[in-house]
Amino acid sequence: MRYLSALFIFLLISCTGTPAGINPVENFDLDRYLGDWYEIARLDHSFERGLDNVRASYSLNPDGSVKVINSGFSEKKKKWEEAVGEARFVDSENVGYLQVSFFGPFYASYVIFKLDKNYQYAYVTGHNRDFLWLLSRTPAVSESRKADFMSTVADLGFDADRIIFVKQDVSQQGR
Repeated sequence: MRYLSALFIFLLISCTGTPAGINPVENFDLDRYLGDWYEIARLDHSFERGLDNVRASYSLNPDGSVKVINSGFSEKKKKWEEAVGEARFVDSENVGYLQVSFFGPFYASYVIFKLDKNYQYAYVTGHNRDFLWLLSRTPAVSESRKADFMSTVADLGFDADRIIFVKQDVSQQGR
């Protein structure tokens, strides 16, 4: 029993760390980050597999935590899917390092490691290099932004060959 408890605590802690060599942005301003973001690119994973038109919406909860709504359209199922969660700062509120939960007490890292000064795009990872997103305030980004993202994440040790670019169909955005 003691072994299982220790393993459980280790798993919880390991999911809320940061990948070695990747630092969250400093001088982070949550108020400027709140609102809607379009997912431009990601490392594919089971909970978003097959989804296009993916968006993340962040708003402030009364308790100071962040309400997270992730949504995307499944062409296969012909329907919108949505996940609602909550995020909290891990350390200081001026560092882009949060933990997010969509499943009760289980949290995972949300590490913003690159953010432009106008809060128009963000590079985000999880607790390891298996999770990665390019988010933008607009449904499309320039080719130079895509190239910078690919170069940056390859230099940081992400598997750039596995990155997919998400279809953003503007006609679907209003639902």
